[in-house]
Amino acid sequence: MRHPIRVLLVDDHEVVRRGTRDVLELSPDVQVVGEAQDGAEALALTKELRPDVVLMDVTMPGMSGVEATRLIKRASPATAVLALSAFDDDPYVFALLDAGAAGYLLKNVRGPELVAAVRAVREGESILHPAIAEKVHRRAAARRGDDDAVGGEALTPREVEVLRQASKGLSNKEIAARLKISTRTVQVHLANIFDKLDVGSRTEAVLHGLRAGIIDLADARA
Repeated sequence: MRHPIRVLLVDDHEVVRRGTRDVLELSPDVQVVGEAQDGAEALALTKELRPDVVLMDVTMPGMSGVEATRLIKRASPATAVLALSAFDDDPYVFALLDAGAAGYLLKNVRGPELVAAVRAVREGESILHPAIAEKVHRRAAARRGDDDAVGGEALTPREVEVLRQASKGLSNKEIAARLKISTRTVQVHLANIFDKLDVGSRTEAVLHGLRAGIIDLADARA
């Protein structure tokens, strides 16, 4: 059997950490392996514990969630960072996603949705609160044509189609069913996309694709 999803909780409020732990550990496939109260401690524990998912607060004393996410992704690329914040302000959202977070949820998220999001980002999928997703898509579309964005010529037609389906928020399994390929093949295509676009998550890949004109806003909203 596959080992439980190993989660590190990062929040400067002990009550929040305790409540989140209680929610997550109701699911037998989720195990909270550690807790950190700031970004520096989160980075140290990530290096020590190598969790599958880091559930990251944004605003904390000392090292922020943004800087911690950037350093965690550099130290442990296989660890997915899922932001869990009380704030949906643009600077927080875009800074976390640019730092490599796989998703961004608000703290009013329901327990089952949080557990589902942890499972999804562990599988390499992207999770955004609907209000956050709209902000992200609008910003990416506004930056369409940025000079630093690699164009679609770097991707094969099949990779472009996988990226287009990913931009709709479909899971790997749903993409596989829609394109009539295996889930493993979807994962291989996504890995190739990440490598060619020099990104570390589906969210980054979709943002890059929107900026470069590989996909458009209609795809993402579909």
